[in-house]
Amino acid sequence: MIDGADKARLIAYSLEQGFDEARVSSADFGKKPGEYLDAFLQAGYHGDMDWLVAKQKWRRHPQSLWPEAKSALVLGLNYAPASDPRALADHPDRGIISVYAQGKDYHDLIKKRLKRIARWIVQEFGADVKVFVDTAPVMEKPLAASAGLGWQGKHTNLLSRNFGSWLFLGCILTTLEIAPDDPTTGDCGSCTACLDVCPTQAFVGPYKLDASKCISYLTIETRAHIPRDIRSAMGNRIYGCDDCLSVCPWNKFAKRSREMAFMPRAELTAPRLSDLAGLDDTAFREIFSGSPVKRLGRNRFIRNVLIALGNQKDRSQVTHVTPLLEDPSPIIRVAAVWALHQLGSVSDFNKLYDACMIRESDPDVIEEWQIAKKERLDEQTG
Repeated sequence: MIDGADKARLIAYSLEQGFDEARVSSADFGKKPGEYLDAFLQAGYHGDMDWLVAKQKWRRHPQSLWPEAKSALVLGLNYAPASDPRALADHPDRGIISVYAQGKDYHDLIKKRLKRIARWIVQEFGADVKVFVDTAPVMEKPLAASAGLGWQGKHTNLLSRNFGSWLFLGCILTTLEIAPDDPTTGDCGSCTACLDVCPTQAFVGPYKLDASKCISYLTIETRAHIPRDIRSAMGNRIYGCDDCLSVCPWNKFAKRSREMAFMPRAELTAPRLSDLAGLDDTAFREIFSGSPVKRLGRNRFIRNVLIALGNQKDRSQVTHVTPLLEDPSPIIRVAAVWALHQLGSVSDFNKLYDACMIRESDPDVIEEWQIAKKERLDEQTG
């Protein structure tokens, strides 16, 4: 085990690399996180994120992934915004992109810094190391809580006394034995603001999230069609959702991120939905170059934009929806049919129904047309 002076050097070096928090946990964080993961998956709350099931054994515990690991250096990087992201909900013609995706991709930034620290550990102490951002089967939030960066709030995200709900996490597992820091004593008390604000009521209860109903999952993770009973609740959120994070009272202690890479790009802070609907693949890649949004791909992104356009309830937007009724992607055509149903007049709808159904072959798109047609008839007959 390294002594206190060496641990202090490690923490100091980590902070010098640009992190806002650096603390240590034992690689053994106990059985509870793994038990929670098992229950989460058994309940089906993961939706179609099958990769969670595929790597469940590794994810349950850091030492299941790497038995030789003794300690975890857990790093936090503040990404707090300058203003409340929920304000854009009052501007339905604009798309809401999650705060974390309005600047450069945090994965690349954090991984580079983690690798620098990892190399330093190897050079200074000769220990083995592995670095992780949130793309690997390691549960960073329980490790961060064990290290004392904060605690998992009722919204299931890490909650910090210093940074509220706005911390990116990364960790370095190592064979080096380092005295662990004490966990933070903190809780959410009787507050349920994060649970109450969720547009899709994705929280089963405090500390329990049904991810399959979460807008972040629906707009980013799932490759399927967004369920009809959830579409209206999504509003104008087109990539992620910050509502449960931004409403947290602990954010009053957070200060705007000082990381220049996270400064929001103007074109991503409040883009017009009508402009986004017309993006082809080349334009999509150009606009979102360097952003996490690019990994989503054009088709799923336009799916999200069409749901938001439908929720705008502005008939003038039909002109932006109509061309997408014949897009090559079925996932776009389904969303376009739904948006048309929300926006178009009876005559607009019937004309396009007849023209598109003659050529349509995808069963999901046909079903969407048929459901919309039936609902139109039901509305007319009262």
